[in-house]
Amino acid sequence: MKHLTLIFFSLLLYCGVVAQEKKTIKAVRIQQAPKIDGVLDDDVWKNIEPSNHFYMWEPSNEGTIPPEYQTEVKMAYDDAAVYVAAYMYDPHPESILSQFSQRDEEAQADTFFIALNTYNDGINETRFYVSSAGTIGDSKMSQSGEDFSYDVVFICKISKDDKGWYAEYKIPYNALRFPDVAVQNWSVNFYRNLKTKNETHTWNFIDRTTGNETLYNGLVTGVENINPPVRLTFYPFIQGLVSTFDGQSNTDLTAGMDVKYGISDSFTLDATLIPDFGQTAFDEVRLNLGPFEQTFGENRAFFTEGIELFKIGDIFFSRRIGGSPSGSVEDLNENEEITDYPASVNLLNAVKVSGRTKNGLGIGFFNAITEKTYATITDTITQNTRKEVIEPLSNYNIVVLDQQFNKNSSVSLINTNTTRDGDFRDSNVTAGVFNLANKENSYRLSGKLVYNHLNDVSDAKDGFRTAIELSKTKGNFRFNIGHFFADENYDINDMGISFRNNFNSYSAGVSYQIFKPTKHFNSYRIGLNYRNFNRYKPAVHTGGFLSLNFFFLTKERLAFGGNISFSETRKDYFEPRVEDRFVTFSGRHQEEFWVSTDYRKRFAFDARIETRDSYTDPEFGYQIGFSPRFRFSDKFLVVANTEYSVRENNIGYVTDDDTGIYFGQRDLKNIENSISASYNFDPYKAINLRFRNFWSTADYSDNKFWTLNDDGSRTDTMYDISENDPNTNFNIWNLDLSFRWRFAPGSEATLLYRNQIFNQDELATLNYSDSLDNLFAQPAQHVVSLRISYFIDYNNIKHVFKKKA
Repeated sequence: MKHLTLIFFSLLLYCGVVAQEKKTIKAVRIQQAPKIDGVLDDDVWKNIEPSNHFYMWEPSNEGTIPPEYQTEVKMAYDDAAVYVAAYMYDPHPESILSQFSQRDEEAQADTFFIALNTYNDGINETRFYVSSAGTIGDSKMSQSGEDFSYDVVFICKISKDDKGWYAEYKIPYNALRFPDVAVQNWSVNFYRNLKTKNETHTWNFIDRTTGNETLYNGLVTGVENINPPVRLTFYPFIQGLVSTFDGQSNTDLTAGMDVKYGISDSFTLDATLIPDFGQTAFDEVRLNLGPFEQTFGENRAFFTEGIELFKIGDIFFSRRIGGSPSGSVEDLNENEEITDYPASVNLLNAVKVSGRTKNGLGIGFFNAITEKTYATITDTITQNTRKEVIEPLSNYNIVVLDQQFNKNSSVSLINTNTTRDGDFRDSNVTAGVFNLANKENSYRLSGKLVYNHLNDVSDAKDGFRTAIELSKTKGNFRFNIGHFFADENYDINDMGISFRNNFNSYSAGVSYQIFKPTKHFNSYRIGLNYRNFNRYKPAVHTGGFLSLNFFFLTKERLAFGGNISFSETRKDYFEPRVEDRFVTFSGRHQEEFWVSTDYRKRFAFDARIETRDSYTDPEFGYQIGFSPRFRFSDKFLVVANTEYSVRENNIGYVTDDDTGIYFGQRDLKNIENSISASYNFDPYKAINLRFRNFWSTADYSDNKFWTLNDDGSRTDTMYDISENDPNTNFNIWNLDLSFRWRFAPGSEATLLYRNQIFNQDELATLNYSDSLDNLFAQPAQHVVSLRISYFIDYNNIKHVFKKKA
């Protein structure tokens, strides 16, 4: 590590500054705001000189843009908002793709977007999109990438004529964060994507071979003496729900509110009061036979919006808040059984404060409280019930400090704390994170150090983890080398997610990619990676793998690629589920190939095939996936997906007891079918259908079982499945049908019908059709809900409070 550090800082001293001339656009202060209708005939726009002369960005930086495809932009502001007018000229306006979609959804339509950096720090941007069909979207750029879950309220309208199409934006200051200074130092870039030509143009030139695109913004001048209004907005909601299951019906009516308040020009407080997440998307549950818990993505808006600071270091996993109870029912008396065990814990309230100072210091604070949760235990003879706490009143807290500098680097400090009332486990985790690039943006050194202190019911322990990686980030040829370590006590799972600890591993990779199209390809990339796995205590080599990956994109937008990997014999310390025991698995080779056709055409598809084969173990497997899509019109799109996978003679854990750890040979089979369909009346109203059926079996009919030996080998044994039958037939069905209407900026109504069926039994030899029959014999849950949320800006209602005062 010392050598890596010396090399990196030598490069820092050696590399010079790359001179990049930046364009400038002047924002004009106006007295009369334009009417936001997409028709750029307001006097405001007539009196502002346009900024134009865009550059090629994709598929190549080379080439000039013909005059008939030029783009012009104008920028204005007042004390309420920033305004932008964009003129996208096109000699063939009738051929502009204009597929309708809803907010933040990708579609086959031309797009224009603004990348506004109110700190001019080369890293953080807020992006505001609009499509040629009038669909808007927004995202937040940071060192973690682009986050489309970020939503703010802004207005953009479009229009079209025989010269092209036009966009008109109003971005209120409550959608932005900027320093409280007399003269603002902003930067911006404008992007125009032309689907039919397969090109993207940018206002300021971006060198695709070096660094991130956020480094190449042009400058905004003229924004001075802003006197923004109070940044206080309310999102009250009301939701009614009716559900039926197995002959029983329930109704529920809830109300709550989210609040956003601008503490200062740079910092915003977000709070959710009496939250309700009844309309979040269903989780894609699968049969889980592995040693690790099954995790799902975050679907709750409060935990996906504006959390880029809290993601730093990867020690925060928001599904822990309001997730499964951390406790359990340890002892049952004779004749007792658990009759109610909540699958999740209710969130009482949550608040987050985040922002960044003019000196580049990002500060974040997050706090959430979940309620005390009980399991109900019933005496089967007397019918008396008692309750036992399985999750106490709990507090979750995060503090983040993130200092950015040189427009390409940062160092961060993050702390998470989980405190549970009573005799339950508490946790505290602190991480230091760095992400450093040289001035030429040709090399990057990144890493982190994580320390955790855990107070369990019976003892306390401390653990830590480190990671460091050096990467070449410029040019066609690139490489990376890294080291990753965690001791045996590393555990961040109270507020984070980590499956593995006690490792000491190394990685290295090289890649070659093109930035200028060739005769046949717009782009391609080929990479070779190796990873070496070792256990920290005891110091044991546990395995390694070598992989070759490749990606190609033709000029006709046909994409294809794949991965070929070879892994050596590995010692798995997790599959046995017993501390310090391991099982040895044979090495294997694995191949994956995929293809994706041109989505601009009415019919397109994605297809994938994967095979795996062990060298000495009898396991062999394959997986086939096919996903066709058909665009019936610019309003109606249907995407289907089917996947079929088989793993024959797979060897895995069955159970363990005082006599040993048992493994069995099984045939695993999965079939997953899903349909996603949407009918968009316009960019504000749509009917959406989401359907998924997942079927999986684990068949132990070969009747081959083993006990695990201390050296990781296995000895044949007889196993009585009558006591603990591992054969499994798992089938789940989810259907969501919704009508969503964004009836005003920031306000929407959603009517949702949800249908769910689930079945799991030991009939592993059933075929798919018979398993479906058994599934439909189970009681189904039906839910109908209506949720209405409304956006209220304090500045639009403050006169009401003044009159009352």
